[in-house]
Amino acid sequence: MSKELDAFIEYIIVIKALSPRTIEAYRYDLNELENLSHKNLTEIDSNTVLRILGTITNKRTLNRKLSAFNSFLDFCHRSRFDHTSSKFPLSKVPKNLPKYLTFETIQSGLQLIDKSEWIGLRDAAILLFLYATGVRISECLAAEEGDIEGEWLRVRHGKGEKERYVPIAAEALRALRAYQEACPYTKRTLWLNYRGEPLSRISAFKITQKYLGVSPHALRHSYATALIIGGADLRVVQELLGHASLLTTQIYTHIQKQNLQETVLQHHPMAKS
Repeated sequence: MSKELDAFIEYIIVIKALSPRTIEAYRYDLNELENLSHKNLTEIDSNTVLRILGTITNKRTLNRKLSAFNSFLDFCHRSRFDHTSSKFPLSKVPKNLPKYLTFETIQSGLQLIDKSEWIGLRDAAILLFLYATGVRISECLAAEEGDIEGEWLRVRHGKGEKERYVPIAAEALRALRAYQEACPYTKRTLWLNYRGEPLSRISAFKITQKYLGVSPHALRHSYATALIIGGADLRVVQELLGHASLLTTQIYTHIQKQNLQETVLQHHPMAKS
């Protein structure tokens, strides 16, 4: 790994405080580009980049690699490793609307859980917790008992290590307390597996997939969708979700428009003609 790439990785770890998964993705993509070109990344010309990445047919994968390289180039320019400022345009990718569930669907899934054992109580509690708070699965699994402050959750491990508070619905709190009272283990971490160890991302995915047929992230989308349909301001939703930019939150505006259209069709006299 070149010294410039090494400096960039240190920058996104220490200064940008990106998530471990993002850091690893950047490291992998940039290492790959450097190895395939047999050159220092600061010496690669545009033709070489296009030759190496031009064979990638998946636009999302291509954009991920280009985004990593653009971030590296920007870092080099600002750090004066390179006096030219350049960027590769990203491919246009059709926007996939976020998959979300209604509360009725979630309640139906909860009915499938056997709550006679503490593991079942845990499964019900984590589903309600994810839907009630809208937190990322990484934030959920990192939560500790001390992070529950009354009816609020203190999110200490958000993206960029930014701390925020989100309210927790009473039903989710009751489910959480029922699980904790039945759990035979006492640990600071909220979510435990059957051995009393912290619950893994894979296990959490299996829980949401088993009862709801979706990933944990779909419950985050469901949370945001419910707020938007209920009339919440987009900036409030941005704060609750922990989005750094409002542009990220604006993916939910299509739901807002859809809801407005349905309201007009249902209530406006001309829509019934």
